[in-house]
Amino acid sequence: MTRPSPAILVEACCDSVQTARAAQDAGAGRIELCGPGDGGTTPSLGLLARCRDLVTLPLHVMIRPHTHSFVYDTADLDVMANDIMTARVLGADGVVLGPLRPDGHIDMEALQALVACARPMRVAFHRAFDRTSTSAELSLQQLLEAGVDLVLTSGHAPTALEGADTLRALHTQAADRLVVLAGGSVRAATVEPLLARAGVREVHVRGTDPRVVQELVAAVRHTG
Repeated sequence: MTRPSPAILVEACCDSVQTARAAQDAGAGRIELCGPGDGGTTPSLGLLARCRDLVTLPLHVMIRPHTHSFVYDTADLDVMANDIMTARVLGADGVVLGPLRPDGHIDMEALQALVACARPMRVAFHRAFDRTSTSAELSLQQLLEAGVDLVLTSGHAPTALEGADTLRALHTQAADRLVVLAGGSVRAATVEPLLARAGVREVHVRGTDPRVVQELVAAVRHTG
């Protein structure tokens, strides 16, 4: 199957072997693998292992022990560290996480510890970024200081298209130090104006419906 232009990457969020394989067949460039729950949780060991066996794309694994909030206590962080180490052993290429403090600031101490635990895998900060109580620019600076590789964000807006101007500012601020991954209702009908306004080179889509991924990849290919 023809792949989209390598200049623009589509990441598909998948929750099963079937959806991960379908996203790969549709032309996605990376899989974010999640378990059940609103926003996704850490996938099971069996799911991760089987996807790694069958999917050749880069595989980033959600590290999220619960859906109550993005605030984690010591026990939660111990679980996350163990899940990160397991993901590395099972062949994951990256992990996706996002610890916040109760006041809505990024929990820098926890983040730095998790980043150190994850290396040499890549580390992505998920859409907890859009819940931060500081400005998007300040929050991004903290991610840069912590050594994060990617951030999934709608630009502190309900959708990526609505946050396109902020996404452009973040993309410029990050330069080549961090990838700004645009997510939040990204669809085939909106990706062309999103890319034009935001200037980002990677977009994120929920991959539970293979048709949505196929349509987005086709639109990206046309745009590219």
